[in-house]
Amino acid sequence: MIIRQATQEDHKSLVDFQLAMAHETEGIELHRPTVELGVQAVLNDSAKGSYYVAETNGQVVASLLTTFEWSDWRNGTILWIQSVYVKPAFRRNGVYRKMYAHIKELVKQNNNLNGIRLYADKTNLPAQKTYENLGMNQDHYTMFEWMK
Repeated sequence: MIIRQATQEDHKSLVDFQLAMAHETEGIELHRPTVELGVQAVLNDSAKGSYYVAETNGQVVASLLTTFEWSDWRNGTILWIQSVYVKPAFRRNGVYRKMYAHIKELVKQNNNLNGIRLYADKTNLPAQKTYENLGMNQDHYTMFEWMK
């Protein structure tokens, strides 16, 4: 299995994964054309973020998106991991563990990156357990949002 930054050739897989994740985790049916444009926007502009994929035997089996948060407290950037999806047949096999290790290594090697954050749905206990097993801890913040 290799972990690599996604390319334009991964567009369809990335879109399919986002649609599947929204359906599985929140019961939402996303509008495919909007997701296609959203994924393309990231692939076209690295300032928006970067997708990474796990590939085994030439097949993309998982993906995640990293985005950026500026921290004035740390005078550096925090990477946010978002949009994590692993194909069901490949779950519980260490795929996300390898992806996380790849992102963590990127942070360790770059003096301008100061850490990793992610959020998980409060009801997604398997994901929370996975993150804890990787040494991540639930922070003391509660997230609030307003969405148009």
